[in-house]
Parts: sequence; C-alpha cells; structure tokens
Amino acid sequence: MQIEKIQISLKALVEGFVDNDEQGVRAYGGRLNIRPPYQREFVYKEKQRDAVITTIKNGYPLNTMYWAVVHNEDGPDTYEIIDGQQRTLSICLYVDGQFSHDLKYYHSLTADEKNKLGDYLLDIYLCDGSDSEKLKWFETINIAGEKLTAQELRNAVYSGPWVTAAKKYFSKTNGAAYQQGSAFLKGSPIRQDYLETVIRWKARQADETIEQYMSAHQHHKDANDLILYFEAVISWIKATFKPNKTQLAVMKEVDWGYYYDRFHTQSFDLDALNARFKELMDDYDVSNKKGIYPYLLTGEEKHLHIRTFDQPTRQTAYSRQKGICPHCKKHFDIEFMEADHITPWSQGGKTTPDNCQMLCIECNRRKGGK
Repeated sequence: MQIEKIQISLKALVEGFVDNDEQGVRAYGGRLNIRPPYQREFVYKEKQRDAVITTIKNGYPLNTMYWAVVHNEDGPDTYEIIDGQQRTLSICLYVDGQFSHDLKYYHSLTADEKNKLGDYLLDIYLCDGSDSEKLKWFETINIAGEKLTAQELRNAVYSGPWVTAAKKYFSKTNGAAYQQGSAFLKGSPIRQDYLETVIRWKARQADETIEQYMSAHQHHKDANDLILYFEAVISWIKATFKPNKTQLAVMKEVDWGYYYDRFHTQSFDLDALNARFKELMDDYDVSNKKGIYPYLLTGEEKHLHIRTFDQPTRQTAYSRQKGICPHCKKHFDIEFMEADHITPWSQGGKTTPDNCQMLCIECNRRKGGK
C-alpha cells in the first residue's frame, strides 16, 4: 500500500460539487467520488454538521481524511472517499447553500469570509494499493465514529457495476428490498445488513463465501440473479405462512434463505402450522420463541431451547433416587448425573419436579441419541 499525504484547499474540494442520480455525488472538479458503492448516506445530525463548519471557520484542524486512488487508462487518476464522507458532505452542502450556520448561509457571507473559508487547508491521505491491501487498510479506518461493517468493507473491495446495482435495490431506506422484506430481515439496509444477508444466502447455494460470490459477480452489469432469488424467498415465506402480527414478531431472526433452499418445494398445511405455532408460543417450556419456525420446518427441538430443570429440582430428584440411575441401576455422585424429562417434552412432558429424573451422563447421552 502506497500512502501519500497532500493538502488541498476547501475551495478546490467543493469545485464542481454535484449530487444527482446521473452524476452521483462528486466534488474536486469531478475527480472525487464522495459516495462510492461502499459508502453510506449522509447521516450527520445538525449538531455534528455544524461542528464541522465551526471547526473550519475557527481555523482549527479537521481530522485527516482518506481517499482511495482510482487509476484510469483514458484520463487522470480519480479518487473515492474511504474516510471523511460525512465531513466532506457537510462542507459541500454548506457551500452549496443547503443549510445555514450561525443563522448565515454561505451566500450571505462577506467576500473576505468566503476567501478565508476557501483558503482553509484539508489534510488528505491518498491510498493506492491492491484489493487485499485496501481491505486491510479499510479495517483500520473509522467513518463518522463508527467502523465500517464487514459488508461495507466488501463493497469497497469488490466495487463495480454489480455492487452499484445491488445497493440500489438492497441498501436504500424504504427501498425495494426494505418494502418487500423488512418484516423478515434484521438490521439496517443502509448499513448493508440486508445485502450481506441475501448474498450469504445465495453464496451458500454454491458452497461459496460471500467474498467468493462477490468476486465472481463484481463486473456483472446487474444484480438480477440476487434480486430474483431474494424475491422468491420472500414470496415463499408469505405464501407458506401468511404471517399475522404475532408471527411476524419472531420471524426476523430466521435464516430464511437456508430454509427456502431446503423446503420451498414441499407443501405445508397452513392451519396445522398456525395451530402448532400458537401452542409453542403459549408453552412455558419453550424459551426461544424465535426458534419456532425453524422447529416447525425441521422438527429439531434444539431450536426451541426447551427449559431445563433448576438446581433444587435436580437435587430433589437425586435424593429421591438415592443417587441411582434408573436405566443402568448404578450409583453416581450428582455431578456425574444429568436431569432428564421422564415423559419427553415432545410427548407432552413438562419441566416440572414430578417429571424430572436424574440419569448418569452415559445413559442420558444414549437416550438423547435415540
């Protein structure tokens, strides 16, 4: 990684500032991409935004910013902001007249006040290196006081037309993915949680990592394959479960892509699913309500975290049995025994003292494996 420190004036930074769908968000005479694929929307609140302008007006040093160098065969190098997007946008938006500071808009400043601002020098580090070097560098950089998420880092390394298209669909607040799937996806679209989740689902089909999938698709012109897969998953969830408000409350934690891949060709009895869902929601022994849908699909009790017997109940059962394992009829100290449901939970047994027995570890493991 080659790193070069430069200084540019505020006037040079804001030259040619544009923010529109056709040209994107650019400044520095069009050479600086303020919002490359791995960057987020403008998130500074008024207090943070004003602090940037106050710092500059007072001549105080602003934190160093980092730009990635982009080499172009047909023209001069251009740049993408790695760190400093929110500060840069605060400056550009102020000079563009989109907010006031101390009750004054930029256009109402005197000529000498404008000159003073324009002459302010910004410290910039230009970072030039391979994808792996950039990734390592990005991991050390903070943006707006928060480190880049893992998916934001990947977007940086594998930036290109595919990431741009995928972000347009998955990474917008109230965007297409949010409107269709927010009830089933956790996290924030603008922090790339939706995009990361769906790529993980899709990559798993080919036994790939997220990085391998993004690398293979980096230069594709669209993300239709990913989008169509996501829409198929969401349509399957809605058609299979027709969830109500109570059911939606436990759906966000489910790895829906995994279960879609396994079960979307099967038919389910909606009435039976809904009835069983209600039973499990009302069951005191089911301590992980978010595991209900994985359990309904797979039948695996591990998803439910069935409530275990507390220590007094274990001690009472041990004393009642006089330390004898009812299966192998041998005596054990209590630390070598485990609590077990006499009538299994799956057969209606409850986690109550009268349904507790103590088995030796070997017998309990043998029983659990059946």
